[in-house]
Amino acid sequence: MAVLGGNRMVLQALRFQTGDLRYFRRAGAYANSFHVAVPANASVGRGSTRQYSAEAKDELRVKYLDGDDSGIVVFGINRPKSKNAISRNLVKLLSEAVDDVKKNNKVRSVIICSLVPGIFCAGADLKERAKMHQSEVGPFVSKARALITELGNLPMPTIAAIDGAALGGGLEMALSCDIRVSSNNAKMGLVEAKLAIIPGAGGTQRLPRCIGVSLAKELIFAARVVDGLEACRLGLVNHSVEQNPSGDSAYLRALALAREFNPQGPIAIRMAKLAINQGIEVDLSTGLAIEEACYSQVIPTKDRLEGLAAFREKRIPNFKGE
Repeated sequence: MAVLGGNRMVLQALRFQTGDLRYFRRAGAYANSFHVAVPANASVGRGSTRQYSAEAKDELRVKYLDGDDSGIVVFGINRPKSKNAISRNLVKLLSEAVDDVKKNNKVRSVIICSLVPGIFCAGADLKERAKMHQSEVGPFVSKARALITELGNLPMPTIAAIDGAALGGGLEMALSCDIRVSSNNAKMGLVEAKLAIIPGAGGTQRLPRCIGVSLAKELIFAARVVDGLEACRLGLVNHSVEQNPSGDSAYLRALALAREFNPQGPIAIRMAKLAINQGIEVDLSTGLAIEEACYSQVIPTKDRLEGLAAFREKRIPNFKGE
């Protein structure tokens, strides 16, 4: 079926040493060589890297966890002087990172977070925007919208760890993720109306689907900002947690969720996500047909047989995504 098109990925993996968000934030953690996933069609060996300029490597770090956390990938945004605002360069880097994990069947979940304490993403880089010619604004917004759409279309679970302000495009990026976790003191809002514009990267569509039409209209019309506790009450985030001294409580909660997802059958998780995402947009009868089509994809897998064998033998299954 067409709905299942593009969900066969090429196996490719590159792993990093495991560690929590504080690994990224230590001053010495920024090495001269920035490692990200290598495209599946690249002819390279283990430990190969894609090289970026100094500017690029400072704006995004992509970490492939290993050991028990193998399969979890962390996108860490790092633009402290611009409050992680979305720039042309950041769009480029995130697009490449998304493209890399999309091609990698061993990636089981993606966490997007901030490496800058107190901020997730302040939205569009308005200083950069002010220097753009009017003719450049539309194409840039289109690229940012396409990036956020691609993030939302990743086949594996995605989690936004909101440990600070997520405003405008920053919240739109988080809304494209499957799950959002915030600290209690995080601030979130689609505030574009204050600038006499509207959310342009999916906010007018994803927020109503997340919290309901009337509440979404109220928040967008008022350009209202809510904290993590209120966001959780509204259903904007799944979990809101007390911030810790390190400023990474949402990231740690997101990591705990990814660790819950990790042992499950990866093909099943991808098919469940596809069935939910496609089915929620159609009537129940069509949705059930989509579910049936997705279910048919897991029947011939080795993982399904491994799950049955593990159940019979009363042991933990070892799923390989095959």
